[in-house]
Amino acid sequence: MQKARYNNGFTLIEVLFGVILVGISIACLVATNITSTRANNIAMNLSTAEFLTEQIRELTTLLPVVDPEINWETIVTLGPESGEIWSDYDEVDDFDGFDSANISAPISADRKVLNDFSAFTQRVTVEKVSDVNFEQVVPDNYLSGFVRVTVEILLNSEPLYSVNWIRTVRTQN
Repeated sequence: MQKARYNNGFTLIEVLFGVILVGISIACLVATNITSTRANNIAMNLSTAEFLTEQIRELTTLLPVVDPEINWETIVTLGPESGEIWSDYDEVDDFDGFDSANISAPISADRKVLNDFSAFTQRVTVEKVSDVNFEQVVPDNYLSGFVRVTVEILLNSEPLYSVNWIRTVRTQN
């Protein structure tokens, strides 16, 4: 008597090979999802940083660089006047040294505290620069017609984004 042989199933090797292929496919999908999520978070954080930078730029755009009643040549140091707080800053030079970590959250162009962005920090530096080389910082007591405003955005105290622009000190009459 001859034993009957059945050929209508999968062998153990074929099943293992199929399981391995499905496992590799799932692992690739999970890795792609993780990478995509990280890239999305980075893009969202950079977008927020640009938004927070633009808030400072908009806030300072219409402000004079220095107090128009003070002779620019007599200014020895940039920064807020004695006793002035950030909500009273009325010139660009007042923002030198501004750090939103001191008020718990970044500020908007209309000087409101943006509590939803408390993980972010805005830091502002205002520096006099050479009239012929905007990369060269000059001492505060140096007579220069330009300042460089730098806004640095930090996320959880780690640098994330930085941008600067030049403002002219002199006004046209």
